[in-house]
Amino acid sequence: MGGTLHEVHHTPELETAFCQRALDLLSAHGIALPITADNLAPLLHENAEAYKHWSEQTRLELPSAKIWSEYYLKDFQLSEELLMPVSEELSWMYDAIRVQNVPRPNMRETIRALHREGLKIGIISNIISTTFVPRILEDYGIADLMSCVILSSTAGIRKPDAAIFEKAAAACGVPCGEMAYVGDTLSRDVLGCRNAGMALSIQISNPSIAHRDTAFAGTGLAPDVLIHDLAEIPGIIRAFNAR
Repeated sequence: MGGTLHEVHHTPELETAFCQRALDLLSAHGIALPITADNLAPLLHENAEAYKHWSEQTRLELPSAKIWSEYYLKDFQLSEELLMPVSEELSWMYDAIRVQNVPRPNMRETIRALHREGLKIGIISNIISTTFVPRILEDYGIADLMSCVILSSTAGIRKPDAAIFEKAAAACGVPCGEMAYVGDTLSRDVLGCRNAGMALSIQISNPSIAHRDTAFAGTGLAPDVLIHDLAEIPGIIRAFNAR
């Protein structure tokens, strides 16, 4: 989702505003944290990176209350039970208001063009929220064009594990060997395609996350096609099928 259908932009102001919203939400539920939004922002970033590292190593996704208890807010020793009523809203806010999500050029037009050609379309997303992706697909006006929406937050597993791609294939009723996948990373998307035996791996360039793929430099891992605009996809699919 992020980096593929839309670009994700970060600013210190957005981070701080999110932290204030999070503190206000927690306080409204009787959880007053002894920290300011300015000080919470770097702490949350550090803790989120620790969770990202763990999840990338294990390819697992924890329930949101556990993520906030054991990682994101671990310094405050809050139990899962205490955070359960607010954990999903915090997780939705984390991807909805902590950053600015800007739809990629030609995103809607490309999805609609693929749908008109009779292709089944789905989403596989590594995300801690269970509601962010469904809500933003509605906002983008393309929710009804999706044959499946597979989220790590509900599946409990993350890309590049083959199992999450296989869940999408099963939901769409199409074997992995007859599917194409478009993503912006080598480490999650291209590797996941290879692990699942997908027919076609398309990577859309995203310089802002290149640092996530440094470990794969020189390994030979590469997509079948590298693109710079989503509008390139229908032609690539037609050419692949023609072959």
